[in-house]
Amino acid sequence: MTRKSSARAVFPKPDHDHHRCASDAIAYAESVCSARKERLTTMRRRVLEALLASHQPLGAYELIDHSRKLGLRQVVITGALDLSVKPLMDYLGITDFVTNRLEFVNGMATGRLLPPVMAAATKASWIRTFTERERISLSDSYAYTDSMSDLPMLSIVGHPAVVNPDMRLRQTALHHDWPILDLK
Repeated sequence: MTRKSSARAVFPKPDHDHHRCASDAIAYAESVCSARKERLTTMRRRVLEALLASHQPLGAYELIDHSRKLGLRQVVITGALDLSVKPLMDYLGITDFVTNRLEFVNGMATGRLLPPVMAAATKASWIRTFTERERISLSDSYAYTDSMSDLPMLSIVGHPAVVNPDMRLRQTALHHDWPILDLK
């Protein structure tokens, strides 16, 4: 996240209907598949429903809201698939994001990811390219992760933090004196 003026509502909205939100996400995934002449199989639907089921942790909403109040620009770099991420980004009002994308041949997923694969050092490289293009200072930027594989990403920003870490990531954060956020 980087500095930029932006006014957004508090998340989650007081009238938030999680069932409708999840239904809208499934409908969006179906429309994307249809537009690509693909199909949302029963198994893919079940996986997406499982991902959407928790809609947690709620502490993340407060973090997003607080960072917006500080004028920080929201940028999400994730190893998750575009089908599951896009509805959430729309809901959160985040327009700058990059995800992994499945390769499709003749309307069927091959199981392979299209490059660039967003993981480990690739995320750090993407951030460097993005910040150079957008003229954003890395030393003024924030990064949050719950994965040890994101250490390259954490190492290039001025404000790294770990979220809901396992023991290994927690120890690494303590060693580097990085903030540890428990958003459960």
